[in-house]
Amino acid sequence: MRHPRVNGRRPRRALSIGAAALIVAAIVPLAPAVGATPIPRSAAGTATPQTTGAVGTPTGFAAVSGWGQNGTTGGAGGPTVTVNTASEFLAAIARTGPLIIKVDGMIALPGPMHNVTSDKTIVGLGAHSGFTGGGLNIGLGANDDVTSPPANRVHNVIIQNLTFDDWADDAVNVQMFSHHVWIDHNTFVGGFDGAADVKRGSSFVTVSWNHSTHGKNMLAGASAENGAQDSGRLNITYHHNFFDGTVERNPWVRFGNPVHVYNNYYRNISKYGVRSTSDAGILVEGNYFQDVPVPFQLSGGGGTTGNLVSRNNCFANSGTPQTGGSVKPVPYTYQLQPCQDVPALVTAGAGAGKL
Repeated sequence: MRHPRVNGRRPRRALSIGAAALIVAAIVPLAPAVGATPIPRSAAGTATPQTTGAVGTPTGFAAVSGWGQNGTTGGAGGPTVTVNTASEFLAAIARTGPLIIKVDGMIALPGPMHNVTSDKTIVGLGAHSGFTGGGLNIGLGANDDVTSPPANRVHNVIIQNLTFDDWADDAVNVQMFSHHVWIDHNTFVGGFDGAADVKRGSSFVTVSWNHSTHGKNMLAGASAENGAQDSGRLNITYHHNFFDGTVERNPWVRFGNPVHVYNNYYRNISKYGVRSTSDAGILVEGNYFQDVPVPFQLSGGGGTTGNLVSRNNCFANSGTPQTGGSVKPVPYTYQLQPCQDVPALVTAGAGAGKL
């Protein structure tokens, strides 16, 4: 492996940068963000005191209060059910009220998508539980005419420790102003469309510690024509994910600002790592890009250019990244690991079975 290149600058207020400065030198460990608290690999190691049924608690936007919801607690306060058939699982995710759903083994779901109601924790047991065939939809049906959050929007959902394979549409889709969703420690093997897409006005989402080998990986923003729903929303945190031989969309963001991409490991990406278009604003920091021809870019796929600020990233055998514009500050504290530590940290901890 070649010695990585490091780039970075820490603005004081609005994040702004022109061309990224790439420095070939020894890598200096990063200081924690001001006011940050350490984030262990699995975020905890035991179920939270709220008895959410998940391991740990989210960091980033899923932990930020907003839209009438104080953080993301999933099925806390509800009963627990264990399911091992498609019929049991589909009945469970359709129930109203808080519910912790434990998935025991791989379940073959009919395609394509299945709606998850609010206040649910869906967690896999062991290292080999999850779904083939079908995907999970967290949100109301798509409707271009709805441009403000409806009262019955889906919220407060945790998806953890699951393996998704051979999905017929998306593996996980968050849409129609859904909010407070935590997608954590899952493995996305491969399927038809997105592994974990967030669009149509959704916000307060954290995507963390996942391992993906799927081509069209993670999209934020439905299209360049969907600004009426997406502008001012799509606040998402992506951290400690392993993007392993994917093709693109790691993520591709339209309109969302800020979107925070930190401490992810990109390895053998065939097209590009991160893309910012349609006036999106992405802070990309502390990531490791290995064998990535275009680590990040500000155009492509239609729409106007986006904004992207790069700080303290490592580049090994990778191309020159594109940066520019300004990004709003993120409204939370976090612990940033040095980029040179990311490959070992993320490969050891990302994916199902590694809580």
